[in-house]
Amino acid sequence: MTIGRTISIYLPDANPQGIKICEFFDSIVKAVSIPRAKLDDGLRRLELEQPGVYFLIGEKDEVGKPQVYVGESEILTIRLSDHHKKKDFWNQAICFVSEKNNLNKAHIKYLENHACEQAKLINKCTLENNNTPTKSSLTDQDRDFVLRFFDELKIIMATLGYPIFEQTKKSKKHMYSCKSKDADAVGEYTEEGFIVNKGSKSNVTETASIHQSVSSFRANLVEKGILKEENGVYVFQEDFTFSSPSTAAAVVLGRSANGWTSWKDKDDKTLDEVVRQKEKEE
Repeated sequence: MTIGRTISIYLPDANPQGIKICEFFDSIVKAVSIPRAKLDDGLRRLELEQPGVYFLIGEKDEVGKPQVYVGESEILTIRLSDHHKKKDFWNQAICFVSEKNNLNKAHIKYLENHACEQAKLINKCTLENNNTPTKSSLTDQDRDFVLRFFDELKIIMATLGYPIFEQTKKSKKHMYSCKSKDADAVGEYTEEGFIVNKGSKSNVTETASIHQSVSSFRANLVEKGILKEENGVYVFQEDFTFSSPSTAAAVVLGRSANGWTSWKDKDDKTLDEVVRQKEKEE
């Protein structure tokens, strides 16, 4: 049985687009989310006068991955002010501190390294760090404390709209396939979107009637190395999550497509029959 958690989100100026203070009711982890346009107000927050880790977040790239820079500082206000002068890409800063102010330099260095390593592993963002930060040496007790801190940090990040540390949950209980010509793809419909599995094949040739947005998206997937041409077909080099079943089907087939009818399970039932019609019956 899943145990629920409660996160409070406080809006200091009652503006849902402004600064947000996020924290668990049963934890020391506190996040301060600051739009760049509100940075002057954010730098007045007393929470940021202590050690912590931070994430600078920019726009999503051509395949939907946000730009992210991971950093640490013993005084967050100083580091954020410096980045405001020197880094252009970001428009949101999310800082994490301890409610008890018990993070030290070794803790935040370890957190910075771990966050970078996890971001690379999960691969849901474009990491702007030029080098992987050095991992500090910790006792077993301190390491466990930091990893628990990170586990709660990633939940808050996802709650704020940036699930960059959340491994895509694949149940493999209900898989769907999409086939046509050289295309032969397998995927799964999840709460995050439609996942096309690594190794799936997509048509290289596009129809004349394909939407320009789909054609451009396919080209971007090739440019990013997510699709790679092998023996006359495009092959997915990694699991990739699409925002909708139709976009996934269109990329696989090289033409406009209705994903709700293009994806079929082993019993030849469409995604529409399995998911949407079932929801209507319930």
